[in-house]
Amino acid sequence: MPKYVIEREIPGAGNLSRQQLQAISQKSCGVLNKMGPQIQWVQSYVTDNKIYCVYIAPNEEMVREHAKQGGFPANRISEVKSVIDPTTAEA
Repeated sequence: MPKYVIEREIPGAGNLSRQQLQAISQKSCGVLNKMGPQIQWVQSYVTDNKIYCVYIAPNEEMVREHAKQGGFPANRISEVKSVIDPTTAEA
């Protein structure tokens, strides 16, 4: 199943409180539960003004639908083509 990185522009994201992040997470999980098991949230990275989310989904349209239903921005959705890490450098 394809994996996607979603870039969400959220000014001040890095200043969101634990409670605000929890509320966002709960909203996301509620939408995911309604959409069914085909789409899964892996994890997200919060920076100063953006949140980068990793999702597994059958297609980009499903990722966009999750964003629409949740009221979340999805400014850029990129399909992951490969994953590398330090072990990739080993022969």
